[in-house]
Amino acid sequence: MVPVPMSSRVWLWLLLAVLGGAFLINLGAWGVLESSEARYAEIGREMLTGRDWLHPRLLGIQHFHKPPLTYWLTAIGLALFGGSAAAVRVLPVLAVLAQVGLVYGLARLVFNGDVRRALATAVVYGTLPVVLISALNVTTDAYLATLELLAAYAFVRYHYTPGEKRAAGWLYLGWVALGLGFLTKGPVAAVLPLMAVISLHLTPGAPRRAWSAQHLLAGVLFALVGLSWYLVLVADNPAFLRYFLFEHTVERFANAATFNRSKPWWFYLVLAPLGSLPWSAALLTEVVRTGWRGLGRRWQMVLLWWVLVPLLFFSLSSSKLLLYVLPIFPGVALLTVELLGRRTDAVLLRWYVGFVAFFGLALGALCLLPVLGPQFGISVSPFTTIWPAASIVVLILTHMFWDEVRIAPRLLVLAVVFTAGLLVSVKPVLAQIELEANGSRPIARRLQALRLDTRPVLVYNELLPSLAFEQQRLPVSLYDGEHTLRRETQFERDAQWRRTWIDLTNPADTAALGPLLRQHAVVVSKGELPAERQWLVRGLPQHEHVGEWLIYYGGW
Repeated sequence: MVPVPMSSRVWLWLLLAVLGGAFLINLGAWGVLESSEARYAEIGREMLTGRDWLHPRLLGIQHFHKPPLTYWLTAIGLALFGGSAAAVRVLPVLAVLAQVGLVYGLARLVFNGDVRRALATAVVYGTLPVVLISALNVTTDAYLATLELLAAYAFVRYHYTPGEKRAAGWLYLGWVALGLGFLTKGPVAAVLPLMAVISLHLTPGAPRRAWSAQHLLAGVLFALVGLSWYLVLVADNPAFLRYFLFEHTVERFANAATFNRSKPWWFYLVLAPLGSLPWSAALLTEVVRTGWRGLGRRWQMVLLWWVLVPLLFFSLSSSKLLLYVLPIFPGVALLTVELLGRRTDAVLLRWYVGFVAFFGLALGALCLLPVLGPQFGISVSPFTTIWPAASIVVLILTHMFWDEVRIAPRLLVLAVVFTAGLLVSVKPVLAQIELEANGSRPIARRLQALRLDTRPVLVYNELLPSLAFEQQRLPVSLYDGEHTLRRETQFERDAQWRRTWIDLTNPADTAALGPLLRQHAVVVSKGELPAERQWLVRGLPQHEHVGEWLIYYGGW
């Protein structure tokens, strides 16, 4: 697959500019969404407010489910860009753009300096739906994928760089990136770099480097970076050692029920192809058509170690979310470009027609959303059709009036145009379906409209960090058996956390509710309160519906 003639760097920067603009436009149109995005956003906000960079807190209680790098970056985003939803999304967007650049660099090495195929690989990777989702959803995964790619690129570049002194810098960079990956999500950060190095060493003719003292020094550097936060906490409290090693490594991998993320073994076999359409359709078809032997030794290693082995590894884990498998998609992009690059223009033309049909259907579905949405429980304005309709027009004009005769450049350019149009089109939709998408900005705005935003807010039996983020203050969580609201308090050193978490099943705890209710508190509940909890709102005669949520309040 060969793009139109022009400096590859110019095209790369143009690609990044188009994707970056499409990502950043209207980035704060919708509030942070439950559960993961809201959790990271609120922890970052509390970290910035409390100035405690070692002990992440969620709704006032220490929260050590993940290492702190994502929280640090979220706090930095809030400090730089303000306290909005857009502020926490800017850095993940930049991280994904960095991934596109790193995929380009990796592809240049894998394709032996062929910048045209490297650029095509960057386009394929940057237009994968799963990659787009990771950029617009604040979690560890976008940052982790960036650091894994940086480590993989640095290790591969180390083997390709002549001269021991020049190469050593890449070795150190790889280990530092791996260390930062450990500060992002722990040992899983090693998956992609390890697979890349194994693939390299098993590929005939690939460059080799002997082990040296540099590797030992780089390993020490990794330990200083990657284990620093863990060691500080373990030194403070030895109980953290078991907590990190077993409860949040072994237990998370082996027992997904612990974190409510249990999925069947075939989950990724279905979701990974769906999350990379339409490129996955081309890749799977071409792999079957080519066959294992037809791939050749180099591409057998890429398929095996960059895609299949990581996919098997993540499938063996009982804890599954789509973004966990982001490390396989650089390999998907490389293989897609290689296999499509072997085809004639006649074959590529068939793929081009299929891709254009897919792009048109996807944007057409968005145009029909105001009509079809109510059947799925969502309602959006007819004006939301402007953006997907305009994107369809741009696609048609590009197809009709661009005089490029080669199919590959046309396919790549249309993929970028479609992706930019899709990104711009979905944001107004998300802004209108926040409640259905588990956001609570509409609740916060209604509280403000009713002039209740300064009163204590009691949230019944739901963990709702998105409301805390939108109000920029902590609500009081009323626990009544909901498993997501159970909190780990074993590392708390005082009873301050009891001000923001009350156990309704414990009569001793409910005594704290009296003073709160006398302060004209507001009770927020998802649906009607159970009959046995109606006493909570006995002095709150008024109520309002915001979607499926109820706001109970009284006069002064």
